[in-house]
Amino acid sequence: MKQQFLRSRAALSVGLGLGLCLAFSAITSHANSADGVKIGVLTDMAGVTADATGKGSVEAAKLAIEEMGGTLLGKPISLVSGDHQHRPDIGSSMVRKWYDTDGVDVVVDVPNSSVALAVQGIAREKKKLVLFSSPGTTALSQAQCSPYGVQWTYTTYALSRGTATAVVNEGNKRWFILASDYAFGKQLAADTETVVRANGGEVVGTVFHPLNASDFASFLLQAQGSKAQIIAIANAGGDTISAIKQAAEFGIGGSQQLAAMLLLITDVHSLGLQAAQKTYLTVPSYWDMNDGTRAFTKKFEARVGRPPTFLQAGVYSSVRHYLQAVKAAGTVDADAVMAKMKSLPIDDPFSLNAHIRADGLVVRDMMLAQVKTPEQSKAPWDYYNIVRTIPGDTLVWPLSESQCPLVKQ
Repeated sequence: MKQQFLRSRAALSVGLGLGLCLAFSAITSHANSADGVKIGVLTDMAGVTADATGKGSVEAAKLAIEEMGGTLLGKPISLVSGDHQHRPDIGSSMVRKWYDTDGVDVVVDVPNSSVALAVQGIAREKKKLVLFSSPGTTALSQAQCSPYGVQWTYTTYALSRGTATAVVNEGNKRWFILASDYAFGKQLAADTETVVRANGGEVVGTVFHPLNASDFASFLLQAQGSKAQIIAIANAGGDTISAIKQAAEFGIGGSQQLAAMLLLITDVHSLGLQAAQKTYLTVPSYWDMNDGTRAFTKKFEARVGRPPTFLQAGVYSSVRHYLQAVKAAGTVDADAVMAKMKSLPIDDPFSLNAHIRADGLVVRDMMLAQVKTPEQSKAPWDYYNIVRTIPGDTLVWPLSESQCPLVKQ
């Protein structure tokens, strides 16, 4: 009995001590959150999209902070970063800790749509802001929209409308879709099929591959056997590169052409102009757009060694606008800052005619681009011919058709 009493007393002491520690941690965190603005960059440091996001996303956020002088409202602006490893459970756990105990005011980037949807739910629950620069699923600003979330850079709907419309209208009516087997790829495949059919084409087959696949042989054989004129590659990062490289090894070309539904400048660089030349793509921004983008690229390149992808440019743009809104609101309160973000014009060199609408989607003009031939490229990273500007209102669904509960029909 005495031993049992001593064990119970010891357990009670440990419990009380732990409780006090947790209480002190919560108090300290609350105090720290009042000490300045804190930004969390949730990204991919070593996975399939690391080259397109990762370290470059962190540096893009730092450049936006430095443009504000490193302080705001008389207090320091700080940054934390983390790798979600493309796992919703890891990403969710990290963000919950950032919001609850680390005093993070806003989370940015979040490549991988499955992770992004999980984070959106946490941000809604905690009434904290999240700015999605890298995920493309339309669910973020449609059925699963949030008063605390902004889909900043692009959607699968926008990219498919830009690229598929142009390719189908050139007479390429028969399509086969090769897509990644998670939320982003499935949404991009569905949006591509919708656009192809709306323009008088047909999709003769669709196949899904696992994330970070190494062998696309069976998928490409199905695509080749379909006799489709266009094989649409609806994935991202390393999967896009692997699929296009292996397609070349299978001799796909001539009567069958590839259309990359999401192609980043780092993908083109990895493939080389010889393999990627003449590919059409839709881009929200490009490092060589104007004097402002070139000036930013010079600073970014000094740190990362190359120009930013449009995902990394989106991180810079979203953090910059967020900090401007905090300054205008005079507070980090999420509701007040979001109201300012929606009322203020988005003013950065990468954003053309951009604004945030009621469903949390940034409407922006985009560009139809075509990858240059080796002979056309005159300098390192000089990879795109800009064919034309695509008005932003043609790349989004009408608010009257929105599934977002925030939109009053």
